Amino acid sequence: MTQASSRSSLSASDPTRWWQRTGPYLNLFCLLTAGLALLSLSRLALVAWQRDRVAAAGILGDMFVQGIRADLIVLGYLTIIPLALAPLLAHRRTAKLWAGLTAWWATAALVFIGFMELATPQFIVQYDMRPNRLFIEYLGYPAEVFGTLWHGYRPALVGTVAATVLLAVLAHRMLAAASRRMVLWPARRLLLTWPLLLLVVALQIRSTTAHRPANPAMFALSGDALVNSLVISSAWSVLDAIGAMRKEARSSEIYGTLARDKVLAGVRSAPWLGDYRFPSAELPTLHHQQAAYRRDKPLNLVIVLEESLGATFVQSLGGLPVTPELEKLKEQGWWFEQLYATGTRSVRGIEAVVAGYAPTPARSVVKLSLAQRNFYTLAQGLGRQGYQTEFVYGGEAHFDNMRSFFTGNGFQNVVDRRAMHPRFEGSWGASDEDLFDTALARLKTLHAQGKPFFSLVFTSSNHEPFEFPDGKIALHDPVKQHVNNAVKYADFALGKFIAAARRQDYWKDTVFLIVADHDNRVYGDSLVPINKFHIPGLILGADVQPRHIRTLASQIDLAPTLLSLMGVSSDHPMIGRDLARDSETPGRAMLQFDNYFAWLEGDSATILRPQQAPLAGRYDPASGALALDAKPPAAALVERAMAHVMLPSLLYREQRYRVPE
Repeated sequence: MTQASSRSSLSASDPTRWWQRTGPYLNLFCLLTAGLALLSLSRLALVAWQRDRVAAAGILGDMFVQGIRADLIVLGYLTIIPLALAPLLAHRRTAKLWAGLTAWWATAALVFIGFMELATPQFIVQYDMRPNRLFIEYLGYPAEVFGTLWHGYRPALVGTVAATVLLAVLAHRMLAAASRRMVLWPARRLLLTWPLLLLVVALQIRSTTAHRPANPAMFALSGDALVNSLVISSAWSVLDAIGAMRKEARSSEIYGTLARDKVLAGVRSAPWLGDYRFPSAELPTLHHQQAAYRRDKPLNLVIVLEESLGATFVQSLGGLPVTPELEKLKEQGWWFEQLYATGTRSVRGIEAVVAGYAPTPARSVVKLSLAQRNFYTLAQGLGRQGYQTEFVYGGEAHFDNMRSFFTGNGFQNVVDRRAMHPRFEGSWGASDEDLFDTALARLKTLHAQGKPFFSLVFTSSNHEPFEFPDGKIALHDPVKQHVNNAVKYADFALGKFIAAARRQDYWKDTVFLIVADHDNRVYGDSLVPINKFHIPGLILGADVQPRHIRTLASQIDLAPTLLSLMGVSSDHPMIGRDLARDSETPGRAMLQFDNYFAWLEGDSATILRPQQAPLAGRYDPASGALALDAKPPAAALVERAMAHVMLPSLLYREQRYRVPE
């Protein structure tokens, strides 16, 4: 360095100043201390906001102690990369480069941490936990997400952006000032201290001497998933989700291992699969289902997948009185009293209802690469039997990769917003009335062609920001754009659709399924809020006689049941239950909630947790309460749960969820 530059503040030395001791690591030290302060303040604010839930969990002290530990881990991840470069750049010749690099890196890290914490409250309002993989998945659809935020959460959006910009300015000024005070050490001192610091940060990231390094599951300190998520930071939650998504082909192994033969035996041992033969070693769940109803001509099928219509909104299921049309219709067909969704996303509902596919901790197969072709769906199976197959959606069919999945797996035609001329259009596309008008026109066209048909109709009006036409319903809540009003409008549109379809010639030859993809918001103070997975389901049309299905059922049971009612006998890989043949045997449900998998059997709940021992609990459907037991679950229940969560991952990974060419 020249004599002039030696007088610069980058090389100044003043032993009376505290930053003298941090040497070339001053900006990284600022990142560590400012990050800890920022995350601790955020956690304090979130705990104060959710004080009732935190108090009920009884772990207030542990939350802050373990929270600091978790914060040190994520800050270690953000520090170790520039630290690793120190021997190359933290010298006098590259002093400005090193100071600038670490300043900008630390600024970006603090902005990332701050933005994630600022985005957390609104995410909690919607999903009852910190940002996770859903946050990442939604980033792939900026137009839809921005439209929802702008129309439904504008103050929160503007406030988050403004606060993030302010944080960026303050962080940059702080670190620019720190860079001017940075003191570089002699090369010998740098090279002697660097390995020690690198080891300290590595241990900071590992945070334990146990066999496995620390991970978010270690900070699950209570039976409340939200409270557990508050212990860690949103930055770590999202980074962990990104890492998990990269490994999701083997996602179910986070719960442990189970031999392949035990997986298959555990699934095939279900009472409703006991009479089936599984002749193919290559396709281990492939079997022939003989329809319970023998028909000269198989019936058509229409599935109406209702966006976010949980039991929360159905009075006869213990919810609000905002679905009067559905309440009338339920006495005209098969009404499911204990039907449970497999997850909390539309694509999870799609894979269960349309493909009969069980859930995993990974993303839905609708979005996974190995399922984009030759993956079994009702459309693929029915198409082989001469059915015309179609998907009708009021939004953009590319959302959540639906168009790719559907067209690659049996849907011959896709009709979305671009083919409609809606009278009312919201952020998510055409209103449900416009959607159903299009569906009615399409059904009439399909019927006129003289071939059997299958149409999947997916609604969207009941979605934030809850936009629907004026003057259609008497509002349930005074604020129009409220979920209860959106549900009531969706119900109104559904009632009009069924009434119009009933007047058509194809009604007597068509089975209609009305079912929700999931509830609007899945939240609660349970580790798995089972009551929020409860959804309505109704089968009507043709010669379907009214009855109530009271046994516990899952979304994956609907497809086999529909095939049986339609009079369609076929070979398929679905493991669901044909309720047309047996609706009395006690059933089961399987629920995927973030990284938790719940196996519900009677009132017994077995909860699998990543890298932790399973938990047992008792679920009361009347109150919606889940009480965790002190004792571990029975080994047989754990094995059944493990078999059902591992099988779909196995079938996906090996591409065995299909029928022979």
